Amino acid sequence: MQVLVLGALEVVIGDRPLELGAQRQQIILGTLALEANRVIRVTRLMEALYGDDLPSTSRVQVQICISALRRRFTENGYPDAIGTRSQGYSLHLPSGGLDLHQFEDALTQARQLREFRRLDESVTQYRTALGLWRGPALDGLESRVVRQAADRLGERRLAVTEECVELELRLGRHRELIDELIALVDEHPLRGRLREHLMLALYRSGRQAEALETYRSARRLFIEELGLEPSEELRRLEHAVLTDDPQLALPEQASAPLRAAPTVSAPVATTSRESVEQPASEPSAPSVPPPYGAPAVGKVSPISGVPAAGPAVSGVPVSGVPSAGPGVSPVPCLLPTDIGDFTGRSQQIEAIRMQFEVATDNSSRFAVPVVVMVGKPGIGKTTLAVHAAHRLAERYPDGQLFADLHGRRPEQIGPMRVLERFLRALGVPGTQMPELLEERAELYRALLADRRMLVVLDNVGGESQVRPIIPGTSQSAVLITSRGRLGGLPSALHVHVDLFSAEQSVELLSRIAGTERVQSELDSTAELAELCGHLPLALRIAGARLAARPHWSVDHLVDRLANEARRLDELKHSGMGIRASISLTYDHLDDAARRLFRLLTVVDFPHISGWVAAALLDIDVDDAQDLLDDLADAQLVEVSGTGRGVNAQYRLHDLIRVFARERLFAEEVAEERAEALRRVLGALLFLGEEAHRGVYGGDYLRLRSDASLHELPARHVRQLVDPPIPWFERERLTLVAAVRQAARAGLVTHCWSLALIAVTLFESRIYLSDWRETHQIALEAAQQAGDGRGHAVMLYSLGALQIREQRYADALQVLQAAGEKFDRSQDEQGVALVNRYVGMVNRLTGRYAEAVENYSRALVSFRKMGDLVAVAFVLHSLAHIKLEQGDLNAARELLPEALDCARRAGSRRVEAQVLHRLGDTQLRANELKAAIDVFEQALSIVRELGDSVGQAFALHGLGTAQLRAGAFAASGEALREALELACGAGERLMEAQVSMVLGELAMAEGDPPRAVLYLHRSLGLFRAISTPQLEARLLGLLSDAYAAKDQLDKVAVGVS
Repeated sequence: MQVLVLGALEVVIGDRPLELGAQRQQIILGTLALEANRVIRVTRLMEALYGDDLPSTSRVQVQICISALRRRFTENGYPDAIGTRSQGYSLHLPSGGLDLHQFEDALTQARQLREFRRLDESVTQYRTALGLWRGPALDGLESRVVRQAADRLGERRLAVTEECVELELRLGRHRELIDELIALVDEHPLRGRLREHLMLALYRSGRQAEALETYRSARRLFIEELGLEPSEELRRLEHAVLTDDPQLALPEQASAPLRAAPTVSAPVATTSRESVEQPASEPSAPSVPPPYGAPAVGKVSPISGVPAAGPAVSGVPVSGVPSAGPGVSPVPCLLPTDIGDFTGRSQQIEAIRMQFEVATDNSSRFAVPVVVMVGKPGIGKTTLAVHAAHRLAERYPDGQLFADLHGRRPEQIGPMRVLERFLRALGVPGTQMPELLEERAELYRALLADRRMLVVLDNVGGESQVRPIIPGTSQSAVLITSRGRLGGLPSALHVHVDLFSAEQSVELLSRIAGTERVQSELDSTAELAELCGHLPLALRIAGARLAARPHWSVDHLVDRLANEARRLDELKHSGMGIRASISLTYDHLDDAARRLFRLLTVVDFPHISGWVAAALLDIDVDDAQDLLDDLADAQLVEVSGTGRGVNAQYRLHDLIRVFARERLFAEEVAEERAEALRRVLGALLFLGEEAHRGVYGGDYLRLRSDASLHELPARHVRQLVDPPIPWFERERLTLVAAVRQAARAGLVTHCWSLALIAVTLFESRIYLSDWRETHQIALEAAQQAGDGRGHAVMLYSLGALQIREQRYADALQVLQAAGEKFDRSQDEQGVALVNRYVGMVNRLTGRYAEAVENYSRALVSFRKMGDLVAVAFVLHSLAHIKLEQGDLNAARELLPEALDCARRAGSRRVEAQVLHRLGDTQLRANELKAAIDVFEQALSIVRELGDSVGQAFALHGLGTAQLRAGAFAASGEALREALELACGAGERLMEAQVSMVLGELAMAEGDPPRAVLYLHRSLGLFRAISTPQLEARLLGLLSDAYAAKDQLDKVAVGVS
């Protein structure tokens, strides 16, 4: 059985076609065939049938189609052709059972034969591959999913056709190709490379006028359709045709110029190591003509802009390897032209210079200096490499070699071809070119052994591509560009090429579009640079578009780029394009990495961690981490932050994110996108709950929800959230972004659940604006969705926020509203938690009787529910009231149980709070040594937890006890740190209390004026937050301070 997709869908059994039935069945079969022998999810098949508008019966319709296809296969002897898996279906085909696979096999053979210069056989295989096509892939199937896949195959067919035509032009078959190329250009009029091939074929056939008309018609079309001039390659080719550039002729007809060394003869190595002069000989013609645009020694092609290869000149024979013959020793310069508007990169150039300089100046160094420049697509690695090579050329007087290895493209160039090109440039005739890779590498190293040459290898895909091209001695140097690190190259210096700064971006735009124009619209230019993501390729394209359109303002281009959906369409000009640049890397990834790359844009998080990737793909965290590292190696994501291991964080550049989002909507169905988001939000909530347990020792003080969780393995949870507060800190922006996105996606329960769990962080680190923003979003989402519980929970938590902000009247009003909602829904836990906070408001405002009543009601409920932390908290608060009322014994009776509950629960934070209250009790009983010891225990715990507010409280208690004990210096140190922490956290009540004790310390040290300053500061704060009891005490201290100051002033007057 054979399935044919390279044309209209057919299934052939023996010599007869199989009747495939209705269009829907053919769409399902075509979708399965494109991914033969792999499982296709049911959701993908549903979308293939119906697009995004899925009817409720879509899954059933897929099953009906599968059943009908199975019947047809079974009737014809293939009952197992379609297999069933848990996630979907697969089409089982043997080797050679799919014409697409045959096409790929033939293409692989063609490229291998081309690599080994068996060009006639290679063309035969190319034509075999292309001959399998009967028309557009899956022609006639009306399905968006199928058509997108078919269009990609059609693009591939066209690219392979271009490869084949290029090879046939090298073989001199220009006349035979003209009719085919004319038809291809008519079918694909905007395909610049096809027009280049047609122009060259016409020119070589003596039809120069028609070649020029081909260019003129292309230019008219490009301007009318795209508003763009033809590519630089087409313009150069037109110039070459106009001027009869000999470079266009076949090698038998052309003689390329050569830059040679000053000498006319070369020393020949002998076994006695004596130099003997040999006469120069004529170069041998290459055995196979090079392709159009291939390099010629010492000359830059006016067509392609890359160095052109011409007839070889004999070089230096080496014992044990094929001789290049006697003659002139060539000094090849294959570097592309440097650009005049090169901008920035001084640090990278200096790093390259120093690496090469150390090797040159250090006679004891034998390793070849290698620099690998690494960076994301479009970052300007090639531009930097070429510029640096030109600047360093004088250090390498024996020549500079350059090759583009097309590392991420299907037509990747291997070391065999690069070495042949370099050896020809070094004078090795084609007749003496070694056939084996090892022999070519040996000859290459021998020829470079005593020379100082710079080798530039651009767009390297991996170490194996370049290892044979590294010279053998340290006189030469190698400069490499790659999108990923090449860790397998020993001693290589990796230089990271990063985005431009805002200033460098504006400078580059000025150089391309014009300084006066940019200066007149500086704000718009800065915004343009931002929209380009400070990516040099994007900036260069934007600048070129402005330069080509003097009637455009910068602001006009900013408006066009502001639409994210069109941004990549706008960033395209004259053969340069961001989408094409990123696509080279994307297409090179395996399926799993490509899918993760797409799904990363499901979430609007500022950074991505391994657990996020694992939830997106529903796979293990370790596997997801490996895929993220693959994307980082490919420079599609970059590491951000300081996390390591499972806590490492990654992010996408803005333009790369736009590309990934395009691929997401093109290749992932809406149901899969929504499910991936749900899994990530569930995983974030799961980790947040685990971190909350780490802080409080369990599910204490937490209102639960029925939001779905996505659980992660225990070993990863421990690594992520232990300790919990640092994890919360790392993921703070993620939590805020997740609340926003959950609200937009209508996942209301996830929205308010995430907002609530984040309070564990917001409260301890005083992120009050985040607390307010997330809760307002979640409150509105709950109201709009009619989620009464979510509404009540957010009101309750907002009340807690208003207490923290010392807005006690507002807090009381919001808490009462929340309490009424909890009471109506008979939510005992919610009512108890509200009572706890209402009791806190009453305590802080001096209404102790009401506070005791609130706390007592809450305590009964908490004991009943077994919430140890809540019990500890309420007992601690009741003890606080007793202390304020002067009843030390009652406070002492309450605190031991509170401390026991906190410790049994494992809640270190609440334990520290109870210890603080115990220290306060001992301080009031004048048990100073015991108080200092307890405050130090509390301080140790909150420092360990990283709780800055807790540290302020503990230091306040410690400083007060030390003051009472007469340890003034230690007291001042503790109190000043407490004041700094309280101010930094916006804790105005604590700031006021610490200032009051600092006033007392100043009085004890005999400095009434300083005491007055501190006490006045404290008074202003007490009055602002309405704390009458504390204010009354302070006024007594302030009166004493003024009296002491007046006495001091009188003494001072008397002395004077």
